[in-house]
Amino acid sequence: MKKIAAMLLLCLFFRQVSAQVNADSVYVKANYQKLEYQIPMRDGKKLFTSVYVPKDQSKKYPVMMDRTPYSVAPYGADQYKRSLGPSPLFLHDGYIFVYQDVRGRWMSEGIYEEMTPEKDTHPTKNDVDESTDTYDTIDWLLKNIPNNNGKVGVWGISYPGFYTTTALLSRHPALVAASPQAPIADLYRDDAFHNGAFMLVANFGFYPGFTNRQDDKPTQRQATEFIAGTEDGYDFFLRMETMKNSNALYYKDTIRLWNEMLDHPDYDQHWKDRNVLPHLTNIKTAVLVTGGWYDAEDLYGAINTYKTLVKNNPTTPVYFAMGPWVHGGWARGNGDHLGDVGFGSATAAFYRENIEFKFFSHCLKGTPMDLQPVSVFETGANQWKTYKTWPSKEAQEKNLYFLPNGKLSFDPPKTNASFNSYISDPNKPVPFLNNTSMDMDREYMTADQRFAAARPDVLTYQTDVLSEDLTLAGNIWANLKVSTTGTDADWVVKVIDVYPDSTKNTSFTGPNVQLAHYEQMVRSEAMRGKYRNSFSKPEPFIPGKVTPVNFELQDVLHTFKKGHRIMVQVQSTWFPLIDRNPQKFMNIMQAEPKDFQKATMRVYTSKEQPSFLKVRVM
Repeated sequence: MKKIAAMLLLCLFFRQVSAQVNADSVYVKANYQKLEYQIPMRDGKKLFTSVYVPKDQSKKYPVMMDRTPYSVAPYGADQYKRSLGPSPLFLHDGYIFVYQDVRGRWMSEGIYEEMTPEKDTHPTKNDVDESTDTYDTIDWLLKNIPNNNGKVGVWGISYPGFYTTTALLSRHPALVAASPQAPIADLYRDDAFHNGAFMLVANFGFYPGFTNRQDDKPTQRQATEFIAGTEDGYDFFLRMETMKNSNALYYKDTIRLWNEMLDHPDYDQHWKDRNVLPHLTNIKTAVLVTGGWYDAEDLYGAINTYKTLVKNNPTTPVYFAMGPWVHGGWARGNGDHLGDVGFGSATAAFYRENIEFKFFSHCLKGTPMDLQPVSVFETGANQWKTYKTWPSKEAQEKNLYFLPNGKLSFDPPKTNASFNSYISDPNKPVPFLNNTSMDMDREYMTADQRFAAARPDVLTYQTDVLSEDLTLAGNIWANLKVSTTGTDADWVVKVIDVYPDSTKNTSFTGPNVQLAHYEQMVRSEAMRGKYRNSFSKPEPFIPGKVTPVNFELQDVLHTFKKGHRIMVQVQSTWFPLIDRNPQKFMNIMQAEPKDFQKATMRVYTSKEQPSFLKVRVM
């Protein structure tokens, strides 16, 4: 009966969404006129731009702009988007909506460059980047689109979030509000490599569907998605064997952006040029940075864009919103659950109505706004919290130690020469999902980890049952003391909320899942060991030598409730979320099948060589 009820609720939800979309589509055509332009940039290139202008010309309107590499379709002055703006709230409130194909994409001229490197100065008309393209676009719009009120806001999610960040660097005086949402900030650290470990399944599936052109010729041609012929990604990528075989078997060196990733496994100048964070100075525009705690793609970008803006621009109004969302999850749907885990309310709707809409309306139309600098959703407790800064100054740093016999405690170890070990076999890697998929299913971010805990190549440490609620608020650092019999190793650390045996299933609980003893992943991250001291200069491990490996797991705001436990899992494969490490020091992008070898890993838990997580406790 529960399954039937859940299906009925799902059908009702989609009917409601469909009805809303149809109503919005009718409203757009009835109330807006669509115009199309090729807007000239200072170097002569023209960028294709769709402009939706309110038919009611009795008053002036601010501009809301979204610059994107994902197409402003549909093309044609008589072909309309089904909705406009970040949410229908904007559509019905009246704005001039602008959508632009960025340089080198779809119907815009020029050659596309992934995360265009930002130039510090632009002395000639040919010194262009995304900030100059944004400046030139805003200038043209203000001069050529009638009935604008002289104020511009920019928003975008993911790649458009990056273009929103670069819009800040235009420093155009009319740009008064911007919201980078899940913005890519440092391509190496966001989407490409997490601490040097290549994000395999996400990138392999992305680039074929993204690459519809690689020249300077505008087109409406769609890209051709890669068809694997199977839904079993674990088996597919094992059979691919090596990263070299991605081209030998499938892509045939036809995708330039894929090859750029394979050609640059280290954090070299190619990647340093694609880090926008060092440029975020002298920003005057009001900013709302938005992200999701369970964003599998660009969690780093959202958190570090906010932290960098606040640090470098102390007098600029910078707001920060984080909810229990996947990549872009705040822009659509209810945001009331992810996988088996419920959040107690429609968190996405709350954000759209009470944070995003009010921010832009205040900045662009002068309406009242009572918004704290930081609005963050506390998972576990399932409540919104507001702070003056993030992380909150109330949070105190503590060490959560790995102890012998699988214990986890804020008390340091007292034993000598203790460790746990496992054999890591890259030919039998630990899966990141407990089901088959060719995709990076985002539900893995909260998924039950009991399947992993049962494996001999996964170490598990957990606290006693908590006698009171415990809240982690801020970033988590893994401080490991480890050794390997190989010369390289990956280290994956997962922070987990273990539910008590009294936990009852909810309407979100999947089939054949029991929330009793559920091991909900709260935060996780990988570290490619050879980059432990520098992402630019990899170093081998000395076999058998105890070595510190320290890395950041990113921020959380999560309450482990009374009666729960905190668990930490450690492993050395996580497939095919990240590529396989041969466990020998080499360029993994050039590895052969024979290079992949077993190794024995040790994690030390002694008072001389303690392993621990550095956390912030409220």
